[in-house]
Amino acid sequence: MSKPAVLALDQGTTSSRAIVFGREGLPLSTSQIEFEQIYPRPGDVEHDPEAIWSTQLQTAREAITRANVPKISAIGITNQRETTVLWDRVTGKPVANAIVWQSRVSAYVCERLKAEGHEPLFRRKTGLVMDAYFSGTKIAHLLATVDGLRARALKGDILFGTVDSFLIWRLTGGRVHVTDVSNASRTLLMDLETLEWDDELLKIMGVPRAMLPKIVDSSGIVGETDEAHFGSRIPIAGIAGDQQAATFGQCCFKPGDTKNTYGTGCFLLMNTGSAPRASGNGLLTTVGWRVGGKTTYGLEGSVFIAGAVVQWLRDSLQIIATSGEVETLAGSVEDSGGVYMVPAFVGLGAPYWDSSARGAIFGLTRGTTRAHIARAAVDSIAYQSRDVIEAMRKDSGLSLETIRVDGGATRNGALLQFQADILGARVLRPVVAETTALGAAYLAGLATGVWADQDDIQKLWALDRTFTPSMDAAKRESLYAGWTDAVSRTRSR
Repeated sequence: MSKPAVLALDQGTTSSRAIVFGREGLPLSTSQIEFEQIYPRPGDVEHDPEAIWSTQLQTAREAITRANVPKISAIGITNQRETTVLWDRVTGKPVANAIVWQSRVSAYVCERLKAEGHEPLFRRKTGLVMDAYFSGTKIAHLLATVDGLRARALKGDILFGTVDSFLIWRLTGGRVHVTDVSNASRTLLMDLETLEWDDELLKIMGVPRAMLPKIVDSSGIVGETDEAHFGSRIPIAGIAGDQQAATFGQCCFKPGDTKNTYGTGCFLLMNTGSAPRASGNGLLTTVGWRVGGKTTYGLEGSVFIAGAVVQWLRDSLQIIATSGEVETLAGSVEDSGGVYMVPAFVGLGAPYWDSSARGAIFGLTRGTTRAHIARAAVDSIAYQSRDVIEAMRKDSGLSLETIRVDGGATRNGALLQFQADILGARVLRPVVAETTALGAAYLAGLATGVWADQDDIQKLWALDRTFTPSMDAAKRESLYAGWTDAVSRTRSR
């Protein structure tokens, strides 16, 4: 009998990736392709949905070929969450570029809704703040600015989806229009208690219900791929937004378990159990996943610019030629030399939620070198993560002495050591760093019998290295005080 294998599609902000995992939770093959980032105006970020589709399909085919397994048991999909795609129900063609989660283009929608006094209602029902980050305001923007789109949407001719929905629509040949609860919880349109689209919120936002996908569990067969894509029909059986998938892949199954994913942004998510917990400290209440009809909730803090600051050093400042050079350059100096970089290029996310904040570098002297700037950029990732952890500590009443980490930047051991030092907490790096894709694979495999239950999955989590804090408390707090002062000087209010 052949060993089961699961294909995970990991559609991220800057690249599409596909990984085939075996029963042991280890990758058998991988394929990754970057695609273009489109910046029409300052603060606006777009993707070509056709580029998302073509790169994701190509990586999937390549990963399957490279894995050389007799059969793919299931497909799990994880995705950049709030990115918004609208397409024609009949042709399947997008009606505009996808508006990326980072984009601030719908900030005016948020300001209008705040001025009308709607923010407390959205906060109470969705667990989210009124911010351009989330999908609902992006839908409203497109309906208001693309000629004739609202009329077509009201007739049911236009469909909305986060990237998971769009991929599933394409993979199934237009037969299935669904999203899972974790992605739906990031739209400003789903009630956290009922886990259904909320008519009151839809009316206020001006979004026709006919556009919306059906909300389903994160684990469960929702359809099969069209035979033309892979030569056979493969069940699509797992869906989760990227940060929820990473939390699942990190086996954060108990309340209080917390992970930090270092990608384009930083995303910290804490399992809060079977009931939503409201935040008083600038965090988001979100759905983690729903498996077997049982819902797990979380508290989340989103940092908009983390790994993207390294891309900025490479592409805009050009002080490094490749992203990989940043670790060596930053490590060539003992510290940042008193320099702080606040990478608020698209505003500040949690816990500040200041869309008008802008990036800045403080503490420059004649002695500042490009190495100090690189070090300040890398340090900013750790400082922003502490901002969120402090909010989680306040909201949960837990000390959070252990954090699980994943994502591309976790290859940087110096970053993780500084993270442990500035948090005063142990940082645990697993053997498999691609926990986002792994979480999607686990969700799909649970639905198809590859793994029996969460206990079966828990046994597969393996530690690569623990980073233990070594900085004395006085220095830690002095450095962090310098960071909070720098942040305060970038704020608009």
